[in-house]
Amino acid sequence: MYSKRTRYNYRSYIRRKRLIFSVIALAVIGLLSAAVIQFAGKITGAARGERRELVQFWEAGSYNEVYNRSQAALAARPLDYFLLTMHGFSAYQLGISQINSLNAERYFDDCVRSLRKALLLKNSLNDGRLYYVLGKAYNYRDENYADLAVKYLEKAGGLSYNAADIPEYLGLAYAAVGDYRNSVTAFAEALVIQNRGNNGPPDEWSSGERPSDERPSGERPSGLLLLSIARSYFALDEFEQARAYLQRCVEVSPDSRIVFSARLLLSDVLQKTGDNNGAKQQLLDILGEAGENAEAHYQLGELYALQGEATRARAEWRLALRADPAHLKARTRLSM
Repeated sequence: MYSKRTRYNYRSYIRRKRLIFSVIALAVIGLLSAAVIQFAGKITGAARGERRELVQFWEAGSYNEVYNRSQAALAARPLDYFLLTMHGFSAYQLGISQINSLNAERYFDDCVRSLRKALLLKNSLNDGRLYYVLGKAYNYRDENYADLAVKYLEKAGGLSYNAADIPEYLGLAYAAVGDYRNSVTAFAEALVIQNRGNNGPPDEWSSGERPSDERPSGERPSGLLLLSIARSYFALDEFEQARAYLQRCVEVSPDSRIVFSARLLLSDVLQKTGDNNGAKQQLLDILGEAGENAEAHYQLGELYALQGEATRARAEWRLALRADPAHLKARTRLSM
């Protein structure tokens, strides 16, 4: 049997052991905590450096670098708001710079995917930039997405993100969904902004965070906007308003393609209001300026057909086919 002294010494030994283990455990925990804090600090520092680099690439216009680097970083941090938005913004910029429509579509799809993920995060609640770029990206997709373009552009405006080109994009989106009245209203607002030389909203964006294809109003011919307004009025059967905007478009636009489009529509407007001679003159003006234009020849043939001049009509349709062998309406008329 153990003596009392032996039992006492054994208990003391156990207490000392427990104390030593406790001290060692606390020391280990302290070391681990310090290591974790140091490691987290390194990660945070790396993230800050990564963010600075992305901003620098953005400011330099190296959107491809921003796109690739943000994509790689998202593999490790898939719900990082800054990375998602920068990836989406750079995808948008790359999309609008593409010549090939399939390449552009791929970038716009990537832009939408990235920004829709960002919408799931609380940071997006008051970030008008995100809705602005998302709305414009939907505008560049086909007309089936026009309602989403309207939704997000309106949301951007509701958050007081007043980019100068929002009304113009809204006008296009409203026209695509057949809401021509709101389209006219939006285009009219865009025209007011353009006429007063407003080059954009106050600079709310921090350095390197402006994902936009905004251009000063002097770099975007107002003729395109005037033509867009006229098209909406034409769809509303408000031909006098359409004519006024088309005539102004012809007068001010430096782009011959826009002028030809305006003259074609103006010819249609004049025909609908009973001015066949005026309609014919617009078509003759196109041919005089362009030399050959398949649609102008076709429309001229239609006017001659209305006036009972079948021979001249068929001659114009043949000229339309010669200018554009794929002109289906002219081919159909000649097969009758």
